[in-house]
Amino acid sequence: MKLKNVLFEIEGSIAVVTINRPDKLNALNSKTINELHQVFQNLDDNNAIRVIILTGSGEKAFVAGADIAEFAEYTAREGKRLSKEGQEKLFDYVENLKTPVIAAVNGFALGGGLELAMACHFRVASHNARLGLPEVSLGVIPGYGGTQRLPQLVGKGRAMEMILTAGMIDVDRAFEFGLVNHVTSVEELNGFCKKIALKIASNSPIAISYAIKAVNAGFKDDQDGFQTEIKAFGACFATEDFEEGTTAFLEKRKADFPGH
Repeated sequence: MKLKNVLFEIEGSIAVVTINRPDKLNALNSKTINELHQVFQNLDDNNAIRVIILTGSGEKAFVAGADIAEFAEYTAREGKRLSKEGQEKLFDYVENLKTPVIAAVNGFALGGGLELAMACHFRVASHNARLGLPEVSLGVIPGYGGTQRLPQLVGKGRAMEMILTAGMIDVDRAFEFGLVNHVTSVEELNGFCKKIALKIASNSPIAISYAIKAVNAGFKDDQDGFQTEIKAFGACFATEDFEEGTTAFLEKRKADFPGH
């Protein structure tokens, strides 16, 4: 896999994916979005990978936004295609992966960067993180799911204020809003995320993939979250993971789940 803007390393059952454009504060351009799609697809297909941690290179930025120079001259038709393709290839794709993705937010997560962090299954941020959707200050709106995911996470009023003011919030406010689950020092961020990842990795990967699907269904207008849960719950009973998990419980030992 030839990659220019994305790095990844695998440590046992955990993969760490790093957006690597530090000179551009890890801004997302089409090449980076395509590379991220490729990496996430390969990792999600690898049954040995139980959790993915996504972060940005350096300490200044997770992702400081989309690469504005790339689309400043776009027409309305091109802008619509940019949004649609980006959502399909990366943002919706990450949200619906069967492998959990933790965003390790180091520094700025602005515009497309915050949208990418929100597409992950949850977020941990370092003390220096700053989060916001500044698009309206450029004469455009968030186009990678920001107008949908931010209200889901922080509520309509707070999301409206963040989007309409184009302002940034610090980690204390982000934690208060429920936008990030935990706040750590810069030095402890990756280690903290790996500790959570190891807890997740010890559980049933099949059950986790069903849980992600069921939770996501509750936020989609065209799906019934309760019915999705009922079907997924039933489907679990036919899996090797259910057999192993219940047997281990009854035998008073730690379960050893075989994988996806």
